[in-house]
Amino acid sequence: MSSPYRAIFAAPGTRAFAVAGLVGRMPLSMLGIGIVTMISQVTGRYGLAGALSATLALAAAVCGPLVSRLVDRYGQRRVLRPVCAVTVAAVAALLVAVREDAPDWTYFVCVVGAGLTPSLGAMVRARWSAIHHGSPELLHTAFSFESVLDEIVFILGPILSIGLCTAWFAESGPLLAAAFLGVGVLMLTAQRATEPAPHPRGQHHGGSALRTPALAVMAGVYVGTGTVFGAVDVATVAFADERGHKALASLVLASYAAGSCLAGLVFGLLRPKGSAAGRFLLGITLMAVSMIPPLLVGNLWFLAGALFLSGLTIAPTMVTALGLVERLVPRSQLTEGITWISTGLAVGVAAGASLAGRVVDAHGASAAFAVPASAAVVAVGVAVLGNRRLRPAPEREEPHGHGEDVGDANGWAGRDGEWDSREGVA
Repeated sequence: MSSPYRAIFAAPGTRAFAVAGLVGRMPLSMLGIGIVTMISQVTGRYGLAGALSATLALAAAVCGPLVSRLVDRYGQRRVLRPVCAVTVAAVAALLVAVREDAPDWTYFVCVVGAGLTPSLGAMVRARWSAIHHGSPELLHTAFSFESVLDEIVFILGPILSIGLCTAWFAESGPLLAAAFLGVGVLMLTAQRATEPAPHPRGQHHGGSALRTPALAVMAGVYVGTGTVFGAVDVATVAFADERGHKALASLVLASYAAGSCLAGLVFGLLRPKGSAAGRFLLGITLMAVSMIPPLLVGNLWFLAGALFLSGLTIAPTMVTALGLVERLVPRSQLTEGITWISTGLAVGVAAGASLAGRVVDAHGASAAFAVPASAAVVAVGVAVLGNRRLRPAPEREEPHGHGEDVGDANGWAGRDGEWDSREGVA
């Protein structure tokens, strides 16, 4: 492991909560696809399976920020354990309902309960921020590391979930996802020393973090970015199916994730220059440009190469976005702020999958790649129009004005001992 990555783990407890976060994040990529596979296996009704998956995504989009807001106010341990218990119970009830051939409405009730699944990625990133908030370079590397773990989760999760549902018994994929969540939450909440301090009502800024104009812009951009991801998944599967190699779609999509993994690892070793808002806009623009080659390819191997190159733009953009969020929202709302980024992505993924599916049915798989290309252009437009709003929260600004633009100079300036790259002091 290279030196910057060794450095982020120098603080006690960091390895333990990183492992806990990885385990607890597995349901993010396992539960939805596991429910789809389980329902289609047991009932043969893909329409029902898709409706349940969409309901899960919608429930998570609504509940995720609310859970994170409670975490900011009361602490991770007090909130995550009861919420996790409800989620695991809801998944267990769904499995029993499917096994007992219960009415369809019971499935939807259970799936809404499962939508309470807490964002373990946000919880872990909040811990990294609390530990390294005085060292922006280490925080940059930590966020890069977490982005790599996200890609690993999205590579391994569907393989585990679909494989278990088809090779063992239909309910095994969602069952394992719930087990991962329970174990991950217990592991994470057992580590009190690295838990960020809660901000009780008297210290809390009140209301939703989304009222922060800068965060609203970021969430809007990531609805567009999520649309890119969801549409690419559907269009790729359809593209492979049209050419008689549907099974190879997972390998093609793995190349997309592999590109992001590689870029995330390298990006974590670099010391970014320029303003963070400028780097974010550049990243979103490059992501849009990278959606042009998939429109032009004619076979799976060229598509895999095109998506690998596109994947190289993902992790650096995500890392920069999370660094921006860490500066844009009040510290008392940090977990909720990070969760809104994930929520924007989730909403976009659902929309992108739906739109791409309609285009595939009407015009074929190749035409469906116009959906992610168009969504990426919209994301760029939102980022450009909202760029002036990307200002730090008042508490993060320096009184002498160094914090006026997010990441001015080398991207970081702030109070409380945070790094000021122009003066070279901490």
